[in-house]
Amino acid sequence: MNYYINKTLKNISFEEGIERITETLKTEGFGILTVIDLKETLKKKLDVDFYNYKILGACNPQFAYKALQAEDKIGTMLPCNVIVQEKIKGEIEISAVDPMASMQAVENQNLGDLATEVRMKLENCINKL
Repeated sequence: MNYYINKTLKNISFEEGIERITETLKTEGFGILTVIDLKETLKKKLDVDFYNYKILGACNPQFAYKALQAEDKIGTMLPCNVIVQEKIKGEIEISAVDPMASMQAVENQNLGDLATEVRMKLENCINKL
């Protein structure tokens, strides 16, 4: 089982890829809580050049609340990470964590059902791109 769901978009800019996934996530009830710019961070901390790579911390508050009610330590796996990367100019790969894969370690049936729902929503987002 892959631990992510992904799609590659061609002939678009990196910024457009971020805009598209952000808007698509909104349609499924997700907002972006955090943005980590790895290219900028690696340049600043290690003085290395890296390709465009951002990690978006996506959260659906209703699902996050349900998950926290079922398992109080589940916050260690929140928010759902979505990455946008550009290894080749004009080819933007967008990947989302597969919550089913990350929840396998947690033995809680309520979380399994919830992870299935969240996976479907994230998969819808990726497919709509």
